[in-house]
Amino acid sequence: MSDIPLDTLTLDQAREELARLAAELARHDALYYSNDAPEISDADYDAMKARALGIEQRFPELTSTETPSQKVGAPVSEQFAEVRHGVPMLSLDNAFDDSDVRDFVNRIYKFLNLPHSEPVAFVAEPKIDGLSASLRYENGVLVRGATRGDGKTGEDVTANLKTVADIPHKLSGSGWPAVIEIRGEVYSPTEAFNAFNANAAQLGGRTYANPRNFAAGSLRQKNPKITAQRPLNFFAYAWGEASEPFTDTQHGALEKFREWGFKVNARSARVDTAQDLINLYTRLGIDRATLGYDIDGIVYKVDRLDLQQRLGFIARSPRWAIAHKFPAQQATTILEGIDIQVGRTGSLTPVARLHPVTVGGVVVRNATLHNEDEIERLDVRIGDTVTLQRAGDVIPQILGVVIDRRPESTLPYIFPTECPVCGSEAVREGSEVKRRCTGGLICNAQIVERLKHFVGRRAFDIEGLGEKQLVAFHERGWIREPADIFRLARDEDKLAALRREGGYGDTSVSNLIAGIEARRTISLDRFLFGLGIPEIGEQTSLVLARHFGSWAALKEAAIQASHGVASEDWHDLAATHAISPRVLEQLASTPVPVTPPWPEGALDLNLKQVFVGMSTPARRGLSEKVGDWAGIVNLARIAREEAPSEIMNRISGISGVGPVAATALAHFFREPHNLEVVAALEDQLTTITAMEQARSDTPVTGKTVVFTGSLERFTRDEAKARAESLGAKVSGSVSKKTDYLVAGPGAGSKLKDAEKHGVTVLTEDEWLALIG
Repeated sequence: MSDIPLDTLTLDQAREELARLAAELARHDALYYSNDAPEISDADYDAMKARALGIEQRFPELTSTETPSQKVGAPVSEQFAEVRHGVPMLSLDNAFDDSDVRDFVNRIYKFLNLPHSEPVAFVAEPKIDGLSASLRYENGVLVRGATRGDGKTGEDVTANLKTVADIPHKLSGSGWPAVIEIRGEVYSPTEAFNAFNANAAQLGGRTYANPRNFAAGSLRQKNPKITAQRPLNFFAYAWGEASEPFTDTQHGALEKFREWGFKVNARSARVDTAQDLINLYTRLGIDRATLGYDIDGIVYKVDRLDLQQRLGFIARSPRWAIAHKFPAQQATTILEGIDIQVGRTGSLTPVARLHPVTVGGVVVRNATLHNEDEIERLDVRIGDTVTLQRAGDVIPQILGVVIDRRPESTLPYIFPTECPVCGSEAVREGSEVKRRCTGGLICNAQIVERLKHFVGRRAFDIEGLGEKQLVAFHERGWIREPADIFRLARDEDKLAALRREGGYGDTSVSNLIAGIEARRTISLDRFLFGLGIPEIGEQTSLVLARHFGSWAALKEAAIQASHGVASEDWHDLAATHAISPRVLEQLASTPVPVTPPWPEGALDLNLKQVFVGMSTPARRGLSEKVGDWAGIVNLARIAREEAPSEIMNRISGISGVGPVAATALAHFFREPHNLEVVAALEDQLTTITAMEQARSDTPVTGKTVVFTGSLERFTRDEAKARAESLGAKVSGSVSKKTDYLVAGPGAGSKLKDAEKHGVTVLTEDEWLALIG
């Protein structure tokens, strides 16, 4: 996170930091909500989001549909059908101490313009640590169940939710609306969860880190029979769409839910003051370990619904509710080692091996150290006594070192610069905190994920070779690199074994061969995208393919660039405050004497004499970075000798590429193993077709276009490809810079955004007429 105070950020600094924070938060949302595998603590996540929201509050012009204030949860998994929630499932703001709770209550009184002598009732409900779900009932019958997803769209897991015993298939009692969405939390009781894990471990099956991951994984099973065998329960606490009013208060709604057959948390209570809320929080915190299920705080809601309606919402969260989080639980233990794990995308993650210790009822043996910067910040060493917490009660995290218990023999930890799995170079791209293995196509830790990407729809799109077949062929040792896919199509022995042992009939084998053979001719952009180079996405692949035209030209440029990658020291220098490209050029081109012109003079004064015209902030930045003249001489050498080469700068300068993607491309082609894999793939292909250059003489050249709704005249991919071939830029979101919105039937929020920004809206026929 940036150290620049919010109130001193410039607009450009704010824009850059907000974009970085939005991308990082989106990644962590996906890890938490979709993969059930969070990497950072709740506290770190909350701090990151608070920083982003602070930037948006100070610079409201930077807010868009892609910024954190407008987003909830994470995109839905492709494994299940999408469900559009009748009413969005929003997230809550957080309170972390008593003063935050009092501020929350005071804000409500102020907004409603009420005297404090007039009581405003609240309902306090334990914040269950499970998976949010929405249940749609029509005429009292459960017709659909969904996860929260991104808040607007969730996953259809109806069959799985119907296996949860606490969820009624038909509502009891009376008085329920014809249509109502009941919302609550699916969770696993602590004892049942521990028993499941113990049994799974004994049988050699999968175990889960905590009940929340267990609940999420259980609801995402493809086979509902598996979900039915899992110990899951459900607490109801809210509602979404309702065809008619059924209560005046939140407390009344909970009573209705009980009457209709739902379990409502017995610790929910109605109170009148901020101190009452704090007292409930304290008591629940004391009883927390004996509840029999995991909670991570309490949710406070204004009780009266008419007051909730008056209070309304702030961006993604209601004014009338807040979540009061519990602090993480802590312990101390010995750090026995640091293991480096290589993720599916090549990221090197340090994991602390700990002497086993119980934290919050869970035996902890490992803890995340996040990245090498975190190790350096903590100065954590093997043999240290460390303070440990279960961050957000999910991932164990090391908070710090007990220095007075440090053994004298300990040494600072040196983070590896080579992948421990394949030996390839491990690098950091630009300002990225993660170090990544560059041997994506040969690294065993990454290869299956890379192969899945290679055969994916937007890359080589090989019919008949899905994830299941790919994993099976890899496990048999048949496919270890992309070229092996094409070798398989002509390997009679392996094909015969497929028919004989693999359960494939003649038709299935013929279809597989045909699907592979059809891709021996591939377009340049798909070929490049299929290589799975970090930071080289579908759009960047297209831009590079169009710029260079042919594979020969692109490959030659990339190989040349691989010899001109800037050093980490140069990137560190370039990232120094006030060090602009002009200052870097001054450092590189100005002769710098070994000794300063005035040996007794101040460093800033000497810099002013040698680097004529250098700005005061730049001189100050250099002075603070090194502190003496020898350091300045070294910085000048770095600027001169370790800067990116001319071809690197040319690739970086291509519109739509930039330095991060250019560096990733160069690192990929600097790795000999990757060159071998690419060469083997080239030998198996017939043609890598050159790219047609985008036209520059059309009515939409240089225009930004967004497609939305259910297009009927062409697919979304066809529309995008056609627009780009005509020189247009296709975006996924509408802003004031958008020129055209092409709207098919069912266009929703993007159409409203277009109207708000005055964007020209076209039907499909009008778009076709425009482009001819």
